[in-house]
Amino acid sequence: MTSPATTARGLCSIVPALGWLRGYKPAWLRADLVAGVTLAAYLMPASIGDASLAGLPPAAGLYACLFSGLVFWLFTSSRQTTVTVTSAISLLVGSTLGPMAAGDPARHAALAATTAIMVAVLALLARLFRAGVIVNFISESVLVGFKCGVALYLASSQLPKLCGLSGTHGDFWDKISHFIRNVGDTNPASITIGGGALVLLLLAKKLVPNKPAALVVVIAGLCAGAWFDLAAHGVKLLGLVPQGLPALGLHGISRSDLNQLLPLAMACFLLGAVETAAIGRMFARKHDYRLNCDQEFLALAGANLMAGLGQGFPTSGGMSQSLVNESAGARTPLSGFISALIILLVVLFLSDLLRFLPQPVLAAIVLVAVTGLFKLSALKHIWNFSRAEFSVAATALLGVLGSGLLMGVLIGATLSLLLLLHRSMYPRSTELGRVPGTDYFADAIRHPVNRRLPESFIFRSDGAILYFNAEFVRDRFFELLDARGSGVRLAVFHLGTVPAIDLAGVEMLAEIHETLQQRGIGFRLSEAHSGVREALRRAGFEKFHGPIVPDQTVSTVLEQYLSAHDKPRNHP
Repeated sequence: MTSPATTARGLCSIVPALGWLRGYKPAWLRADLVAGVTLAAYLMPASIGDASLAGLPPAAGLYACLFSGLVFWLFTSSRQTTVTVTSAISLLVGSTLGPMAAGDPARHAALAATTAIMVAVLALLARLFRAGVIVNFISESVLVGFKCGVALYLASSQLPKLCGLSGTHGDFWDKISHFIRNVGDTNPASITIGGGALVLLLLAKKLVPNKPAALVVVIAGLCAGAWFDLAAHGVKLLGLVPQGLPALGLHGISRSDLNQLLPLAMACFLLGAVETAAIGRMFARKHDYRLNCDQEFLALAGANLMAGLGQGFPTSGGMSQSLVNESAGARTPLSGFISALIILLVVLFLSDLLRFLPQPVLAAIVLVAVTGLFKLSALKHIWNFSRAEFSVAATALLGVLGSGLLMGVLIGATLSLLLLLHRSMYPRSTELGRVPGTDYFADAIRHPVNRRLPESFIFRSDGAILYFNAEFVRDRFFELLDARGSGVRLAVFHLGTVPAIDLAGVEMLAEIHETLQQRGIGFRLSEAHSGVREALRRAGFEKFHGPIVPDQTVSTVLEQYLSAHDKPRNHP
């Protein structure tokens, strides 16, 4: 008979991400089992609520969590991250596919499942090209603004359900104005049961955080729906939830549909990749292990492939779900697999009981989730840190509210890249002065106490010098030099903060040298790193402008220049 250790080693050789199985301890099984049960209790009502956000039947949320959960644990390198449907992605799917489906529920479901498979393909391509670094292109400011926008949009879509009102299409402003105009028609029974569920959930979040309070509220709602005939009082119920597993596969999708779905799939992949990596990094730091972002792409690929084939919709790592999993004691990804097995039992044997669930209760569950997305403190922190960063967050927030979630996430991604490009195009460049009592040179513009030398000009540019910023660096150099007047005899370009330089950068340095020669000013380089020195040599800089010597500090360059020109020291 094969021992558990041998089986674990065999699985690890097939799926490298299962490295945690090698050191799995029997005592961990109980913790993972408890966490798996707790997680399933939290996932089921949340997945049903997110399915409604996506414009899909309740079973779609259960199928997505079920099939993705059966696969994600095999490939993830995070020990606590949970794969699930999320409010942000669900809203993206619902708001984008609604017009495409034109009111046809079957087509809407087929488009959502196809989107999940397209997300899987994108995640697999990202894994093959080792594109784990792309998650760093989305700045924290954009994420904060996007999530706050999602929270407000989400609230505008759920408030009518809480009050028993009919919803409307459009952006946040359309939805919230529709709610305000019709709030007088609120159904008393709907607001009573929905408001009661909302209060209970908020109290539970405050008093017993990370406990399956949503499950208790769902059970209470089911009992109320069945015993008090809430439908007769105008309360909308969840309706019939199909029992059993769906037929695997895709139906009714054409090639033209794929073209229309590609922007949505890219947005869902981007959101899922960033969220999953952020959650994984948080737990990896807390529990002292290493997260492999490329491996997370593979986990997302497998999870979304199975979710799509199982008539679900796109999934990713979920923050609140993962926190529930971790706080319940999960030690390894096995807890996610156990949770998926429990959901499987519910889908096979117990789903018929869900038809009595009141819609206002689901709205309350979603509204409570909003409180974890909208973080005013994070916006205040960004405002205090940088007005420019805050403007980026505000633009992402307003993009979601005014242009919809799909455009909001694309605007956020574009803003992140533009912000990165702007910082690269306009690197901080300054004049250096001697720090009193030392041989160290630092920023003399921000810190006037650092002494400028009478006949020497020392310039520093922070960042790589490349074709798109070389002209700016050159102009900044001469701007600061000209501000010194006509007494400068030596200009030093400090390269210690320049990690890389391309041909345009080398030509810029040569141009500076030639211009300074015409003015009768010497030109030297200091502290160039080995990669920069090698690039200068390959470009032929030494042939016309002299050798590039390593370990040349600013002080050394000044000493050598003064000695060669027989001038007295012009600095202490």
